[in-house]
Amino acid sequence: MPKDSGIGASSKRREDVRFLTGEGNYTDDINVNGQAHVYFLRSDIAHGTLTSVDTSAADGMEGVVKIFTGADFEAVGSVPCGWQVTDKHGEPMQEPRHPVLAHGKVRHVGEPIAAVVAETLEQARDAAEAIVVDIEELPAVVDMKEAVKAGATKVHDDLTSNLCYDWGFVEENKGAVDAAFEEAAHVTTLELTNNRLVANPMEPRVAVGDYARGTGDHTLYTTSQNPHVIRLLMGAFVLGIPEHKLRVVAPDVGGGFGTKIFHYQEEAFVTFAAKACNRAVKWTSSRSEAFMSDAHGRDHVTKIELALDAQNNFTALRTDTYANMGAYLSTFAPSVPTWLHGTLMAGNYKTPLIYVNVKAVFTNTVPVDAYRGAGRPEATYQLERLVDKAAHELGVDPIKLRRQNFITEFPYATPVAVEYDTGDYIATMDKLEEMADIAGFKKRREASEAAGKLRGFGVNCYIEACGIAPSNLVGQLGARAGLFESCTVRVNATGGLVVMTGSHSHGQGHETSFAQVVAEMIGIDEGMVEIVHGDTANTPMGMGTYGSRSLAVGGSAMVRATEKIIAKATKIASHLLEASEADVELKDGAFTVAGTDKSVAWGDVTLAAYVPHNYPLEEIEPGLEETAFYDPSNFTYPSGAYACEVELDPETGQVTIERFSAADDFGNIVNPMIVTGQVHGGLAQGIGQALLENCAYDSDGQLLSASYMDYAMPRASDLPFYDVDHSCQTPCTHNPLGVKGCGEAGAIGSPPAVVNAVLDAMRSGGKDVGHIDMPVSPNRVWEAMNS
Repeated sequence: MPKDSGIGASSKRREDVRFLTGEGNYTDDINVNGQAHVYFLRSDIAHGTLTSVDTSAADGMEGVVKIFTGADFEAVGSVPCGWQVTDKHGEPMQEPRHPVLAHGKVRHVGEPIAAVVAETLEQARDAAEAIVVDIEELPAVVDMKEAVKAGATKVHDDLTSNLCYDWGFVEENKGAVDAAFEEAAHVTTLELTNNRLVANPMEPRVAVGDYARGTGDHTLYTTSQNPHVIRLLMGAFVLGIPEHKLRVVAPDVGGGFGTKIFHYQEEAFVTFAAKACNRAVKWTSSRSEAFMSDAHGRDHVTKIELALDAQNNFTALRTDTYANMGAYLSTFAPSVPTWLHGTLMAGNYKTPLIYVNVKAVFTNTVPVDAYRGAGRPEATYQLERLVDKAAHELGVDPIKLRRQNFITEFPYATPVAVEYDTGDYIATMDKLEEMADIAGFKKRREASEAAGKLRGFGVNCYIEACGIAPSNLVGQLGARAGLFESCTVRVNATGGLVVMTGSHSHGQGHETSFAQVVAEMIGIDEGMVEIVHGDTANTPMGMGTYGSRSLAVGGSAMVRATEKIIAKATKIASHLLEASEADVELKDGAFTVAGTDKSVAWGDVTLAAYVPHNYPLEEIEPGLEETAFYDPSNFTYPSGAYACEVELDPETGQVTIERFSAADDFGNIVNPMIVTGQVHGGLAQGIGQALLENCAYDSDGQLLSASYMDYAMPRASDLPFYDVDHSCQTPCTHNPLGVKGCGEAGAIGSPPAVVNAVLDAMRSGGKDVGHIDMPVSPNRVWEAMNS
């Protein structure tokens, strides 16, 4: 029977009450008394020399407070990159300066050139239109392969080329990998593109800067997934503000998907301008600005090869990828196509030899960084498309080929430097086959054909590494920050708890699931636990929420802090009960002496902590508050198997998804309803990439998909009813909750399943094209069917 509370219960999300009743507090809801508004004048040219910015006509316009240009930020630091990658020759990546406002050159459409602060947004916009900008246009570099050719126009004149780094992993494996291909009985080769995406969270980015001249304190309200990281990066590296003089607040955030991890120029600007203008300054992005200023995702071009022996066992894998960095290095950008991608190329398979090469390239486009899955969707898409192609070349069943090569013994050390602690890929595939009703597919295909349609079935397996860790290892790999998490648990005298976490919630349901964990550990009602996050002034230093790390890392810190609370409370209880501490146990909200009926309620013990009349103060100090930091010893490795069934209209190329099944292994589950919701959201984004979404530039660097008129977001009618299961549970062995990440799985596993299904449908109609790049839009499918 399902639980009705605590770990394992589908408790309703408590935060939804305020969201559904319009009581959420988002950054745009924050208005500081006397605030001014900022409008950014952005470049409409992808690449050019900035010869002059004439603000004279705008300076005296009504309502204008101050106009800023790049010259005002010459003494200000560069917007920093948080990860340094070392190339295969042992050289550090090329790392250009990233100015707050363009100075000297513009390098992508949308780069801010000037900023007008005025009494109203309308006045700021009017004044910006009066600024005269003279740009000497230069050739734009958009194609990655062209960008690294000799003689190509450089995005940054002070760099030696447009190549950020040339990364080889594992470099010492390369000779053995090449030899395995020479000896292979069969080699499958695939060239593909992982299309560029725009994250498009429902809430656009917002930043409000405030400054208290009397104390010298700065406050930034911002739409961020990790306010402590923003405080560290902006304070230390851009504006030189001591951390104790900078408060960063990220209130309710309406979706992030990775794009709100990063430190952006607009955050630094409003903080700087608030002091310069001696008043609060507010910026709210328009949707059009978001398309050309939010970090984009994906954008890889890859050649991947698989070697197999005569028995169809995988013997070697090698890949060559060009990864677009855009015009500048965003916060985590260098790590995405390397350590978050290359380390996952083993997938679910026991391939003994793997070599990954990645060339990161600067182009005159918006910077590219982590988007839901960050490197793992790119790796999974390459690998799972390749395995499917190999199966069809060999004439074997795609599921059978996967099963034959599954890893079956754990822990398993891959040839790409990670160790999977646990998993059961056979169990998830068994579950998937049951859910997908493969036996009934033939009948469904016949029904589609009778209606003049083609039906296809596609399958995919995935594994991801999430809860990125540990700090000492990632530090050696180039991370410029720790990847721990923190928690402070404060118990009030009457027994209620305030749990202050460094993890940030922006749709994940932390306020519900975190409370479930703490309530179960103590045995009290979940309503007695309050979760606080998002404000650097009242939460311990934490790294925030991304990479499916919240419960595995942040939740583990919370468990450790709560364990400290229970340990101290047990000491107090033992004195109250006049019993040995070893004989006192906490269960169902009461401390009991083992083997007796002597007990004392949780609330009585917490009151005694603050009214210390009954225990020796020389042994136990008053109060009940503890902090813990948790740095995991390894990633967590969720895995799964997905199946997609599509129907294709050969007359129009239109693809509809008829069925979608997802069997996932997320380890122990705290709240099944929230996990299911996370998978649903990830599937929607993965299907959006596979069928619809594509961020496109022309050869001059003009963004062709700069609004919803040109960028096709999935609608409800594009998505099926999902069949989701997460009953195949192999608990993580190295965190106290036994949990694995779940937030990105749907976006990782769904794109290859969709494309595999479309290609299967095309084959059923007599057209085997080998591959078709995402998005598999009606136009692309029709052209492939009729080429």
